[in-house]
Amino acid sequence: MFSVNLYTLKICGLIFTLLAFIVVSSGSTPVLAAQQRLMVYGDSLVAGYGLSAGEGFPEQLQQALTAAGRDVKVLNAGVSGDTTAGGLARLDWALSDQPDAVMIILGGNDLLRGLDPQQTRENLKQILSRLQAQNIKILLCGMLAPVNLGPAYRQQFDLIYPELADRFNTEFYPFFLHGVALNPKFNQPDGLHPNKSGVAVITQSVLPSVLSVLDKD
Repeated sequence: MFSVNLYTLKICGLIFTLLAFIVVSSGSTPVLAAQQRLMVYGDSLVAGYGLSAGEGFPEQLQQALTAAGRDVKVLNAGVSGDTTAGGLARLDWALSDQPDAVMIILGGNDLLRGLDPQQTRENLKQILSRLQAQNIKILLCGMLAPVNLGPAYRQQFDLIYPELADRFNTEFYPFFLHGVALNPKFNQPDGLHPNKSGVAVITQSVLPSVLSVLDKD
């Protein structure tokens, strides 16, 4: 009888030791952060017009984030030809992908068509409002009007992005094509769309702003 009880005690001791090890181990195991989902929302500058697979901005941004050790999934939500009105119209559908952050790159086609800057402002304002209402982090990328549209138009248009970024307190990158626009070395023959090298320049320039918005609480 005594030997049976001793054996039982030994077994119980082993069980308690194992449970203690599991509890301690569980407490010391770091909790892995969930993968973030970054949606790049825009027009042909996002869709990769004229570029081969893997050369577009979302793909090069994905590579840069991975190289920086970030666990981020970049979602390509670019539609060639999209205006800010088109972006607003498809926003709810796009958000079904449940992004944690959205990078807005819209307005270039508004410029090409000479659309009313006030309508561009209103479209972007509604996009920002909807994103903010869903607690989605935002990086607003600005566009700048070309000189051929005249000084009055340029003044109205160029103020849209910084004013909205201030109003909604969003991360702001003043000009998406910074360092690339009007430089033949970094553009395709049409002079409007960046080539692979141009996209690489944009990616490295905007990366700090991307990291900043991803790190926001």
